[in-house]
Amino acid sequence: MVFTTHIFVFYFLPVFLLVYFNLPFRWRNLWITGASYLFYGWWQPWFVCLMMFTTVMDFIWGKVITRPGATPVQRRLAVAACVVTNLTFLGFFKYYMFSAETLNQLLAAVGAEPFRVLRVVLPIGISFYTFHSLTYIIDLYRRDATPAKSFTDFSAFVALFPDLVAGPIIRYKTLAAQLAFREHTLQRFASGITLFILGFGKKILLANTCGHVADAVFNAANPCALDAWVGVLAYAFQIYFDFCGYSDMAVGLGRMLGFEFLKNFDAPYLAESITDLWRRWHISLSSVLRDYLYFPLGGNRLGPTRTYVNLLLVMLLGGLWHGAKWVFVLWGAYHGLLLAYERWRGKQSLYSNLPLGLRIAVTFLLMLFSWVLFRAESLRAALRYFGAMFGLAPVTSASALLAADIYAPLYLVVLAFCGVLAFQRVQAHDWSLKPQTWPRLMLLVPLFVFALLVMFSQAFNPFLYFQF
Repeated sequence: MVFTTHIFVFYFLPVFLLVYFNLPFRWRNLWITGASYLFYGWWQPWFVCLMMFTTVMDFIWGKVITRPGATPVQRRLAVAACVVTNLTFLGFFKYYMFSAETLNQLLAAVGAEPFRVLRVVLPIGISFYTFHSLTYIIDLYRRDATPAKSFTDFSAFVALFPDLVAGPIIRYKTLAAQLAFREHTLQRFASGITLFILGFGKKILLANTCGHVADAVFNAANPCALDAWVGVLAYAFQIYFDFCGYSDMAVGLGRMLGFEFLKNFDAPYLAESITDLWRRWHISLSSVLRDYLYFPLGGNRLGPTRTYVNLLLVMLLGGLWHGAKWVFVLWGAYHGLLLAYERWRGKQSLYSNLPLGLRIAVTFLLMLFSWVLFRAESLRAALRYFGAMFGLAPVTSASALLAADIYAPLYLVVLAFCGVLAFQRVQAHDWSLKPQTWPRLMLLVPLFVFALLVMFSQAFNPFLYFQF
């Protein structure tokens, strides 16, 4: 199920809230679990079986790790078994086909007979709920968290539908107290509605519109240089307002249920360097990679060279986490090299002496280059697109048809509006925390109604991060 569908807005959410607020508190986590399984299983019911199995398994492993009298060896074996099992599931469903097809390409290169590749369906959101479980188990092993008091609490944490399929990545220790007790107030509920509406508008009105422009250009055979730059700019706005919009809706829904999730975006396109950008973009993933991968690898404690290697390795794995394609690996390598270079310069970029506006502009330009890798279907397609950006691709008569499509007044207005919103410091997350007043209501209600009307006119368009 998707937040931006009439099934969710008019049926699932109202029924869920009606039942939720009429249940005693002790039953609410169980209702969250059951409703979340329905939400998750809407596409493929068998996806629920996989999530349920890993949830039971991780809950049991957590009990083993924290069992009174457990020896250090037993605890290490338990956490290792849990990590390996979770990563095996994730690796099979997400990377089996990529690995098998890569091996077939190598076999073909040496003249060997390729083998048949099993077609595997990727369960939506498996990366996110696997990370939720792994952080729980590792935190228990490190004694940074206490075990869930009940299976109901743990299953509600794993299956919590607002952040189930596209994040933000939430750690159990940050929600443990809220699972046991959370306050429900009218002000908190109104704040959650506000943030949900703002995120809804970002996705429907901005991201989907920019996506039309980006898709048209990236799917074109030979766009001219201007079209290519407009296309990657549109994609930069699409992925930001798509994922930030989802995060806003997730945090807003959580707030309506009494939960408070961490902020996942902090005006990332205002970053002054790549190091600064990764403090602002997908903050929950950045913090997980830092705490559960970068620091265990040694962080910056083992000398400069090891620090650079660790940064590159973490970003390579971060790129691979986004998807089983070589372009994602290269995207991670690109950011890893830039981060290592800035660390070598004392966390200063090469252009750190430029005025603030130029620092932001250069960082955004570097991000645009990386978005080409992120969006392209293959390395060959990415190279072809880079060639188009710099005028190295032949221009055909189809370019005129493309221009007529992407430079329609509506698209130009939306791109300009996105540019204004993306480069200002007032964030929807912060704006929603202010007291809700009648003037705000007069702004939000028409926005939501208009976004709903536009939603009915659009084809099904799931969030980009569902595929990750």
